[in-house]
Amino acid sequence: MFGHRSDGYLIKYSDPILGLIPHVMPERSDSQVMLTYEVDYARLARYVVEKEAEGHKIRFMDIVIAAYVRTVAELPELNRFIINKNTYARKTLSVSFAVLRSNGPSPSDVDENTTKCYFDPHDTIFDVSRRVTETIDEARKEDAENATMKVAKALLKPAVLRPAVCVLKWMDKHGMMPKFIIDASPFHTSLFMTNNTSIGVPAVHHHLYNFGSTTMFWAMGAIRRSNEIGPDGKSIRKRTLPIGITVDERVAPGRVFGMLLYNMLKYLSNPELLEQPPEEVKPDQGHIARLPKNL
Repeated sequence: MFGHRSDGYLIKYSDPILGLIPHVMPERSDSQVMLTYEVDYARLARYVVEKEAEGHKIRFMDIVIAAYVRTVAELPELNRFIINKNTYARKTLSVSFAVLRSNGPSPSDVDENTTKCYFDPHDTIFDVSRRVTETIDEARKEDAENATMKVAKALLKPAVLRPAVCVLKWMDKHGMMPKFIIDASPFHTSLFMTNNTSIGVPAVHHHLYNFGSTTMFWAMGAIRRSNEIGPDGKSIRKRTLPIGITVDERVAPGRVFGMLLYNMLKYLSNPELLEQPPEEVKPDQGHIARLPKNL
């Protein structure tokens, strides 16, 4: 309450325009900016094969998340969020995503378990891959029922659902949401990601949730194939991995979002740069995102 939250530090804006924008556009749905980013699939595929030969199993999603984590280490403003017209520096760095798991012999016997993975801004791509693997393995267990699922099941009762959601929204708006619910909520995260590559669905531009604190939503889509004219004038067959990106433009200046794209291009074109920790992790007005104490 009064600007204090368990999941963020209140930002005192020095830029009057950025301080004004949340009052002009109070909801995330007012301030969504969307674009599609094309990644060189062949370059990523070669890197995955090279690392597998060295004994490291790395997914495409691991590389994308590692590039995001490294970018936040360099541009901490991207890990801010806005609630009730106040801007906060997030205390943790996390990515939420859905995990598919088999629930029977039929291909249709599949359900989802939404989970959240935490990272340290100092992480290398190997740290990121390990954390994602551990999170996915835990979520795919037959008896897996993480905090997210427990809270969801507790709310799905006719006499509880509507009043509980109204109360939780009010508590979240005023900084009174219990920490265990914020920790369980996939909507209170730095980035929400969906991986549509394996199921052949194109990259989408997913909306941001007004509930919670998610600042970005990224959707990896099915591989795109195209023909381009090379330097020698001959046709070149090209494969790209499209990523649909949606951001809350209120959290940082346009210059920072431009640098987000520049950094993603640098790291996704040269993922080996992510194998060493960053030379420096920059604070956001004195604050650096940390791993939760229980990790």
